[in-house]
Amino acid sequence: MLSTDETFASLAGAWRLMLGKADGLRMLDLSADGFWNSFFAIIVALPALIVGWVGIANEIGDPNAFAGRLSMLIRLATVDIGSWVLPLVVLALVAPRAGIGGRFVHYVVASNWASAIIAWLMLPSALLRLFLPSTDEISGLVSLLLFALSMVLTWRMTNATIGKGPAAGTAVFAGMFVASLLVLFGLQALLGIDMPDGARG
Repeated sequence: MLSTDETFASLAGAWRLMLGKADGLRMLDLSADGFWNSFFAIIVALPALIVGWVGIANEIGDPNAFAGRLSMLIRLATVDIGSWVLPLVVLALVAPRAGIGGRFVHYVVASNWASAIIAWLMLPSALLRLFLPSTDEISGLVSLLLFALSMVLTWRMTNATIGKGPAAGTAVFAGMFVASLLVLFGLQALLGIDMPDGARG
């Protein structure tokens, strides 16, 4: 397990990358240990993610059955974690052929820590979902704005981390976004999750 100082340094480095500052990479551990330790970001993100899962599970699970809501929460967790990790596996296969093999470790480490920040950034939307229906205009607007902001920050992180110009950074960003959506929808279908309109911001 990473120390508090190492965790904060990693988050700070990812945040600088999300602001478009390539020097954020110097704050990240890009060694083999740092690569695997970066998946600790999932644990860092977990409290914020759980709030979102609970809100959605309460909304689309059986409101009268705790077991039903718990089952839905576990399936939602599987979908989100799968959407986090599986696209990185795909990138590992594609990166050498795409000419970014030398930046693969950089991207995975930065992306993992940036994803933890995004999870907390989306927390206000998840909290609103606990108290307001997903169809509420305020909840929907907050979710949309935070999602748009997360996309901008993720693009900046990708561009700064890949370091091969905006075209290459945008291509990686778009490819990972599409891969995440494919995994998301595929796992939802596989696990029998029927997401109503507005249930996910």
